[in-house]
Amino acid sequence: MTSDTPSTATFQVTVQPSGRGFSVNPGEAILPAAIRQGIGMPYGCKDGACGSCKCKKLEGEVVHGPHQSKALSAEEESLGYILTCCGVPQTDLVLESRQVTDESAFPVKKMPSRVTTLEKKSHDVMLLRLQLPANDTMKYHAGQYVEFILRDGARRSYSMANAPHTMVKSEASPPSGPGIELHIRHMPGGKFTDHVFTAMKEKEILRVEGPYGSFYLREDSDKPMVLLASGTGFAPIKAVIEHMQHKGITRPATLYWGGRRPDDLYLDDWVRQQLAVMPNLKYVPVISNALPEDNWTGRTGFVHKAVLEDFRDMSGLQVYACGAPIVVDSARAEFSAQAGLLPEEFFADSFTTEADKHKD
Repeated sequence: MTSDTPSTATFQVTVQPSGRGFSVNPGEAILPAAIRQGIGMPYGCKDGACGSCKCKKLEGEVVHGPHQSKALSAEEESLGYILTCCGVPQTDLVLESRQVTDESAFPVKKMPSRVTTLEKKSHDVMLLRLQLPANDTMKYHAGQYVEFILRDGARRSYSMANAPHTMVKSEASPPSGPGIELHIRHMPGGKFTDHVFTAMKEKEILRVEGPYGSFYLREDSDKPMVLLASGTGFAPIKAVIEHMQHKGITRPATLYWGGRRPDDLYLDDWVRQQLAVMPNLKYVPVISNALPEDNWTGRTGFVHKAVLEDFRDMSGLQVYACGAPIVVDSARAEFSAQAGLLPEEFFADSFTTEADKHKD
């Protein structure tokens, strides 16, 4: 649906089956209104690129802003599906969304942060630790992300790689606040990552806002889990593993971590250390482009294919997938079609780059 006349009315959105409701201001998209009012709806990139916020419109009319067809196809839109991140109500709405809870939404805060650690973990991955204000702790779920607000107003999103209970005090001079860990992959020519890898120094001040995202462990289930990561998609998975250990969660979990070369598994040693203390955790590293000099003897190929080789029937599993959009999208489609994974048991955070957001 398209319209040349912007709406000037405030509309009410009701979400089923929870019955939760919230208001949307004139010209505002559904998702930012939900976030602003503490409604925990599913989402990922917030830019119409990943499709994580897609849900069914039961009643009402919506106009969509720019988005990618892979996030919402014309056929899906004709069947009543919408993207809440860029869908602007034209009437009151009734939506169907399976994740709308009070407890899932922590308040979003904007705050300064100080760089305390820059540690290169591979040729293109930097481990960055940030100290947050001691008097304004940010609460978040393991698996969520923050956004850096750059000087020109541009934003860049990165997942917290540490669970909330590990918000360790910084070794920097007092007053020290809690800290978050991020894993940043260098994107050559990237406005933010070029700075991280060439000019950033300890004690630099950065503005962050968060938490964002609906990727976090659903603790109301006892189903065995597949944790699927490609590249730095391991960051939120690491936070989830730390959270599981802290909470004594003993559900069986198998981590599949994929990279092109062995060095891409930049915290392989850390994972193996967890195996010694978490008997419920298994680990399957998968390399797609090993060279002879790598002497790689483990699994090869696409990481999501390795999961399908090991789990022919996924109907009783939950999957938590993070990383490159091609990996997440392929896993979502193939796990359901080929192994019977229930769509509502697939939770994902697709790492869309700025280039990804402008494709179609």
